[in-house]
Amino acid sequence: MKKLICHCGSVEAEINVNGDLEKIVKCNCSICKRKGAIMSMVKNEDFKITKGEDKLKLYQFHTNVAKHYFCSNCGIYTHHNPRSNPAMTGFNLGCVDEIDTFDLKDITIIDGNNHPLDQKK
Repeated sequence: MKKLICHCGSVEAEINVNGDLEKIVKCNCSICKRKGAIMSMVKNEDFKITKGEDKLKLYQFHTNVAKHYFCSNCGIYTHHNPRSNPAMTGFNLGCVDEIDTFDLKDITIIDGNNHPLDQKK
């Protein structure tokens, strides 16, 4: 179990992770490029807000399928549900105190800038 905490401490979540994180990613889509977060993913049932759900704000754009959440107090991106798989929760590894994102080596770059759901058939 890992604990996610926003910068001001208003929002907290428990992340059920067994062992190592399965995948560590950065994305180059328009929002991820700007927020610069390093993320990992779990199934929605393995991510639970334990404090400050009322402090979370939702941001959606483009197709309005993906849901991006941030703390309304400190502005930190905490987590999101991607449009490619809304049954998953991506979370900001920078909000997990026990993880030093500067020590992470095996980071997969996701090409969200050329998202498959945006491609013309």
